[in-house]
Amino acid sequence: MSSLNLDDFSDLIERPDSGTRRDAEERRERLVVPSGALGRLDELGEWLSAAQGSVPVKAVRQPRVVLFAGDHGVAALDVSGRPAGSAHVLVRAVLEGESPVAVLARLAEVPVRIVDAGLDCDPALLPDEVVRHRVRRGSGRIDIEDALTVEEAERAVRLGMAIADEEADSGTDLVVLGDLSVGGTTPAATLIAALCGTDASVVTGRGGAGIDDLAWMRKCAAVRDALRRARPVLGDQLELLATVGGADLAATTGFLLQSAVRRMPVILDGVVSAACALVGQRAAFRAPDWWLAGQLSGEPAQAKALDRMALNPLLDQGVTVGEGSGALLALPLVRAAAALAAELPERAAAEPAEDAAEYVTE
Repeated sequence: MSSLNLDDFSDLIERPDSGTRRDAEERRERLVVPSGALGRLDELGEWLSAAQGSVPVKAVRQPRVVLFAGDHGVAALDVSGRPAGSAHVLVRAVLEGESPVAVLARLAEVPVRIVDAGLDCDPALLPDEVVRHRVRRGSGRIDIEDALTVEEAERAVRLGMAIADEEADSGTDLVVLGDLSVGGTTPAATLIAALCGTDASVVTGRGGAGIDDLAWMRKCAAVRDALRRARPVLGDQLELLATVGGADLAATTGFLLQSAVRRMPVILDGVVSAACALVGQRAAFRAPDWWLAGQLSGEPAQAKALDRMALNPLLDQGVTVGEGSGALLALPLVRAAAALAAELPERAAAEPAEDAAEYVTE
């Protein structure tokens, strides 16, 4: 029996300060650039101001990419474009600077943290700072067995919570959240289908590495069978993560919830982080107010989850590679919104708003 009840987060998470947001909106009305001329950047600046509790908004100075890594037993059914148990190869590519997220992180000068929650490899293959948190080696095949025991799911959620606390305590002011997994989009699709009450075919996509039609049909069948196992435990989020989630997904869920408790904004990446966010919303309905959807990945389950949480993606560039890459691409937009809100001057007291129209070009 677990001592952790995710529903308790509902009492711990507050919304970003509405008074601060109103103050930010009023300040925006006084800027030399007319309201609405900056499009969605205005909304982003006001959201970040409320999250920080600061007017004017402060610059994003210490962002961090956090990636939870794990292997999923369901990949043995050939539902992924990568071999089962090969997520450690993705981790190694990031560590060696040879993956998309590593290239983008170098460009943006953002550090990357990788947390092994459930890789299926010899720990000696990777640095200790990556593997030392591992909950278990791989996750179970969710179509026929539980991904985790309830005790392992609790350990994974608490791991994510601890990582969030470490980041908040170290001064991280914005997290770009992603995953390094093989087979992870299958449990993600299952969680979203279960929580949204939809069928397997509606949520099943082709994953980050891409799969052919036969693999897609196998994936649909796996999601269908996993859904049958998920529906009886929908009332308990921790048991749901144990049944059809995985160590990396449970850790990501814990991270998202504790980040909201600590008032630390997070940019979500693809379908895996969206699934975990949807579980988090089920536990604490105010939690999504602390999250941004970085991108639309093209996975049908992700679109359904974001719609359920009323999160509007910042980008739609067709990035399916995962690893937090799409979310990291959205970071410059958030930083730009903060800079514009903070650094644009206010109109002189006697200057009417119409005089600021010179800043708008036809």
